[in-house]
Amino acid sequence: MSEIEGRRPLKVRDVKLSQSLARALANKNITPNHISIASVVFAVFAAICLWNVPADPSRYKATLLLLAAVFIQCRLLCNLFDGMVAIEGGKSTASGELFNDIPDRVADPLILIAAGAVSSVAWASSVAWLAALLAVGTAYTRTLGKSIGAPSYFQGPMAKQHRMAIITAACVLSVFEHHVWSSGTVLLVALVVICIGSAITIARRARLSYQFLEKTGE
Repeated sequence: MSEIEGRRPLKVRDVKLSQSLARALANKNITPNHISIASVVFAVFAAICLWNVPADPSRYKATLLLLAAVFIQCRLLCNLFDGMVAIEGGKSTASGELFNDIPDRVADPLILIAAGAVSSVAWASSVAWLAALLAVGTAYTRTLGKSIGAPSYFQGPMAKQHRMAIITAACVLSVFEHHVWSSGTVLLVALVVICIGSAITIARRARLSYQFLEKTGE
């Protein structure tokens, strides 16, 4: 399956199960835009779970953290299938690019800011807001470069799927953290890693766009 210019390269698109599910969705009365909006709904569910994680190691804490991890992955599945239904399913629309991009700019901050609320550390919320800002910045750098003639650079080390993988893993590990650390420590460390990785990603994408534009402008 060939990649289309400006589309995030994902090997999972070549998995037969993914292709079968995408075909099933394309055969339903479901548009790619519906799927894109659903990604925000799942992000809201994940954020609600994280916001309500109790400080004590009760069974509700584990349930909410695991639910958050599931909803985050559901959000990513929506991000996968909206494109597959649009391109492989032949249901792309003129406004598809808006629905493909804007929901991600909402979903990322919702999840990251809510992750910061789990920690009892006073400055955790500041780190979470910074992570959200830098996450949006990675996409802004890519789209800005594309708008002025550079290719769409999806390189990491902290692209969207990497950020969500780290937060998902942190949610699962947080179920057991009360044996070692205070509540929210694992998620706080994950947010710090995301901040550092996102800053590097912004610099890397900006450098690649700069090099391409300077080279083609010679």
